Amino acid sequence: MVSSNPIGFTVKLFMPSGQPEGLRIIEKSNWSGLGVAFPRANHNEVQQREDLKRAGVYVLWEPGSLEDAPLAYVGETDDLLTRLKQNEDKEFWTQAVIFTSKDQNLNKAHVQYLEARLLQLAREAKRCKLENSTQPQGPSLSESDRADAELFLSDVLLCLPLVGISFFSNPSSYHHDGPLFHLNAKGLRSSGYEIPSGFVAKAGSQASKEEVPSIHKYLSVIRSNLVANGILSERGTYLHLRDDFVFNSPSQSAGVLLGRSANGRDEWKNSEGLTLKNVQEAKIGPS
Repeated sequence: MVSSNPIGFTVKLFMPSGQPEGLRIIEKSNWSGLGVAFPRANHNEVQQREDLKRAGVYVLWEPGSLEDAPLAYVGETDDLLTRLKQNEDKEFWTQAVIFTSKDQNLNKAHVQYLEARLLQLAREAKRCKLENSTQPQGPSLSESDRADAELFLSDVLLCLPLVGISFFSNPSSYHHDGPLFHLNAKGLRSSGYEIPSGFVAKAGSQASKEEVPSIHKYLSVIRSNLVANGILSERGTYLHLRDDFVFNSPSQSAGVLLGRSANGRDEWKNSEGLTLKNVQEAKIGPS
């Protein structure tokens, strides 16, 4: 959903209560949409906003940890306040964000379509655990309505990282025109590149089958989860990365692939043999 040639845009965040971690109103330049992000502790404050008794799509989530991916639920409704109140019985979530239209141009079919697309993107990205048990097909929209919904979705996806959500982003959605870095150790060959939210290891990268005894527990858990989900699979003497995969950092990616703790800034090197650290420091320039 992100353009191959992204352009700048302006987002306004308004905190009605004056607390940056509380209720936040999100408005983006040249967009009729409206986002509202809030922690569960501020749910009662949200329920007082009559301007949110309208159709929209929402995400409930529990942020992940070093070992575990975020847990998320995506929903749609023609009455956001009522549906959010009903979701109080879902125990897992600590954060929520909802998106609606300021001019009330979103109808039931639009938000059903948005829900289906967000779930599709989350499942393709494989960066969270979904509480949704099914994948809705979404309604049949006219060509113009589908185009309008996709435009609305593209703005939603641009706003989501501002509230800490990156698990709808597939590696293919990132604009990347920089160098590739390579990991050549223990007879393994892997490649990848840095992005603002972490490090992408490219499909076909090789990982060690074995782990050293001193490996950090969280790295071992991530490796086990990737194998269980079929993202890492056995291929001869090594494990094979089936798809491009976003890790939280260069060190996490290197540690998972090598089966040991690793400093990714030193392990990942470009085609000229310069480490990621060398390249980063060269961009900053001399002190």
